[in-house]
Amino acid sequence: MLTTFESTVRQIMAPQQLVYDTLSNLENIERVKDRLPADKIQDLTFSRDSVSVSAPMVGTVTLNIVDREEPKTIKFEAANSPVPFNLWIQLLPVTDDTCKMKLTIKAELNPFIKGMVQKPLTEGIEKIADVLQIIPYTTL
Repeated sequence: MLTTFESTVRQIMAPQQLVYDTLSNLENIERVKDRLPADKIQDLTFSRDSVSVSAPMVGTVTLNIVDREEPKTIKFEAANSPVPFNLWIQLLPVTDDTCKMKLTIKAELNPFIKGMVQKPLTEGIEKIADVLQIIPYTTL
């Protein structure tokens, strides 16, 4: 059964194109990794098209970019994950200098697994949104 988790909509104080350009090449996030809160990230590694993170009880999960729709959507697919899932970053312009961001996870979950992962996935998507919201886009 396909289950959808969505972050709250976040305001980013940077133009949509700049945010898209930054997030569509994940090496840009690597450059500001030291500015990200240590309590929100663990063992992050980046390449242009993927990010890997260490997750409790799961090990390392990798997200690979599988599609880019400039300047509004970046789609990821999970690898090395016990639960197959996709992640979308959606960006919408608000003004010339700001945009809105929403994250969506779609995962194939049976009812038993859903009960176990619903809370961690909901918290996880909000933590990812927190990190993406605080990236200093103007300094990249």
